[in-house]
Amino acid sequence: MKQETDMKMMEILRILYNKNEILGAKVISEELEKRGYSLGERAVRYHMHILDEKELTEKVGYKGRKITKKGIEELKKGLIYDQVDFTSSLFQEKMYNVTLEPRTSKGSVIVNLSSINDLESIKPIINDVFDVGLAVSDRYNIIQKDDKKYIETVCGTTIDGVFQKKGIISKPICGGLLQIEDNMPINFIEQISYTKTSITPLEAFTGQGSTSVLDVISSGTGVIPANFRMIPAVKKPEAIHILNQLAKIGISGVITMGEVGKSVLGIPVNDGMIGIAIIGGVAPLCAAQEEGFDLNVKLADTSVEYSSMKSDNLYTPKLPFKAAHSKVDEVRFLMNKIYNIISEVTYDVNKEQGNVITNISYLKREYLDDAIEIMNEVYKKKPEYCVGNKYSVINAKDNMVGIATLCSLTVDGILTNHGVSSTPEYSGVLDIYGNNKRFIDLISYEGSSIDPHEIFIKKNMQNIQGSLDDDGKILASVHTVPYIARDMTIDIFELLEDSGLGALNVGKPNEYTYNARVEKYNFGYVLSGGLNPIAAVHEKGIPVDVKSLETIMDYNLFEEL
Repeated sequence: MKQETDMKMMEILRILYNKNEILGAKVISEELEKRGYSLGERAVRYHMHILDEKELTEKVGYKGRKITKKGIEELKKGLIYDQVDFTSSLFQEKMYNVTLEPRTSKGSVIVNLSSINDLESIKPIINDVFDVGLAVSDRYNIIQKDDKKYIETVCGTTIDGVFQKKGIISKPICGGLLQIEDNMPINFIEQISYTKTSITPLEAFTGQGSTSVLDVISSGTGVIPANFRMIPAVKKPEAIHILNQLAKIGISGVITMGEVGKSVLGIPVNDGMIGIAIIGGVAPLCAAQEEGFDLNVKLADTSVEYSSMKSDNLYTPKLPFKAAHSKVDEVRFLMNKIYNIISEVTYDVNKEQGNVITNISYLKREYLDDAIEIMNEVYKKKPEYCVGNKYSVINAKDNMVGIATLCSLTVDGILTNHGVSSTPEYSGVLDIYGNNKRFIDLISYEGSSIDPHEIFIKKNMQNIQGSLDDDGKILASVHTVPYIARDMTIDIFELLEDSGLGALNVGKPNEYTYNARVEKYNFGYVLSGGLNPIAAVHEKGIPVDVKSLETIMDYNLFEEL
């Protein structure tokens, strides 16, 4: 009952946030009805009173309520089991709200929003990207909110919305990083599915060091953000017609359109469908980040009238790409690698020997002693946030060394060897506040090509140092096991405690585990991330190339911190 109440209150916060205005109980009740919650005005007032007490909303005379800054923060962090589903539904909602009519160039489009701390310096960079056509559109808006300037750029999901309005089923599949060589699209090198994630795929890949849009402009070779969708093959002629219409009014960005059932840029396509890759509307903003500008990018943030957006170009730019490479390897999805690597685990719980899964992170040899000291501090203060106290130093080229740490997926392998079916479900960021723990971000392993923990570290989403004082964020993961095997699983975890491979939490069947939802007739358990000590090294400013799930190693090759 409490979870149902929490979801209703979270939906009220979401309504207030999306509407961005003062709303009364009647309007909120009507909006809840649209979202599947039958809540009368009296019941809404009751929930609003609770939200007021928590300082998540504020009453404004007799007009109604508005969301507070604290409420916005709670909306971003709370009910992660709701957020992982909401990200996908959010895009569906934004697509539905697109009203752009290609023939008139009027109607609403979806835009990305980014704060700008130095407009005069950033604008030339963005214009360079617009000039060569590395964008969905060269139209933009500069707006001001709370004494800050923001730029709005057209989001590629607008095209999906136009398709949908014209009767073409468009299913966004994933977003990621696309390799370009000599102006030829080659293949997706990393990608995340739109389903079962609390962070939008392209948002996961924005940030300095992820893309090289400026290199593509200067040399024709680099990495750009892109997303991928499928449409029914029978609608291909209509889709091409609509895309041609959109191009005439300044919306393009289509990198390639595939053939029926044929993979596109390494992404497999279902029978009877065709795949379409479109450049990420955030490409101009990524270019600014590459130059060192600190931008806070929000994808598919809102909708605006297309005809009101500006353009500094006298002509409509087109993507500078050649035809896509036709023969590329398909993207290697992470779960396939996981199933294989956990099958190689031979660790014996009683003998404390055998093969384990390891992460190997690389840094310059001169930083090795400092790194080990930081790792040791993490283990001494919070051993439960580590996967054991073992590490191994591996020599590498060019005065580099690798630090091998135990990967938590070793536990799945151990359970599997005991006849227990253990499935890694989510990689996440676990918020720590005193004795309270809850996931605030989750990305499903299924549909990803990269371990999400690598993304979280690159985007500095964790705070290991703060967690040592019970106020921070650690890397953790959610795993599921059929409820029938719960007793045996608990017994095995008790045996694993001495080697530091125990669980942070073992839930009950059909129970939310640190705010993460598991499928019916299963229970979840949560493990600390084996990369937490390495993330602490990264936080201290030591350059480290983080690599998870690197290989299988003999447990005897490790030494204690």
